[in-house]
Amino acid sequence: MHAKAKSIGRLILGDDALRNAVLGVTLAILVVVVAAPRLFTGIGAFLVARGVHPHAPDLSLLAAEPLAVQIHLTAALSALIIGVALMMRVKGTRLHKALGWTWVIAMGVTAVSSLFIRQLNNGHFSFIHLLSGWTIVGLPGAVYAIKRGKVAAHRRAMTGMFVGGLLLAGLFAFIPGRLLWTMFLG
Repeated sequence: MHAKAKSIGRLILGDDALRNAVLGVTLAILVVVVAAPRLFTGIGAFLVARGVHPHAPDLSLLAAEPLAVQIHLTAALSALIIGVALMMRVKGTRLHKALGWTWVIAMGVTAVSSLFIRQLNNGHFSFIHLLSGWTIVGLPGAVYAIKRGKVAAHRRAMTGMFVGGLLLAGLFAFIPGRLLWTMFLG
């Protein structure tokens, strides 16, 4: 794509609208917090009554995990942050290409490291490992597509890996009893 190509945020909301929307939502949340603080204590009590105890992450739990889990989580968080930036920014620029290669490496490390994490399924692969296989096969295909000028195929593949390989798998990682659940909510 050309440097004048649109990012998803600009395509959907326009140039300044995204910034204005984020600012508006932030201000609305601040007004509600100041005007009705009991609303939030009520939500907190509701969550605590159901066994959810949000807190700052307990990084000692991550430090006690095997190296494969530590590498996997670090790479996945890196890919998530870079992926959000890539989705929101203009495509085809030098920055997009540099971040894109960094994202491909982070996703590759995330997918390969997940193959060494099998504690939850008695040493066997689980359903989530299908997403890892899909990512390992899909990453080279998406890079090949853009090198051949197939922008639409590249976009579909990369968006699919971002949504399926990061967001969907990330939601599974927050199932009660799993590491991320315990780190943030347990």
